[in-house]
Amino acid sequence: MGRAAEMLGVTPAFLRSLDTARLIVPQRSSGGHRRYSRYQLRLAQRARDLIDQGTPLEAACRIIILEDQLAEAERINARLRQDRLKGETPHLPD
Repeated sequence: MGRAAEMLGVTPAFLRSLDTARLIVPQRSSGGHRRYSRYQLRLAQRARDLIDQGTPLEAACRIIILEDQLAEAERINARLRQDRLKGETPHLPD
């Protein structure tokens, strides 16, 4: 956690607050240390940017979740459009 916090220029407490808010839930090592993926670090950086702009933590987390959901919906729509243009049966994700 210390290294991740250092990379992002935040405190470990900030990363714990994102865990508490359920924005990012890191994996744990066998020793119980938090392990963050690159994707989780990008989310944490986005949260920090929003908070630095004056957005409250809970609102920042909600914005990030909605942005992520929108991006996934756009990917699905693009895939469905491609399938339709090819005349294939759409394949929706599970």
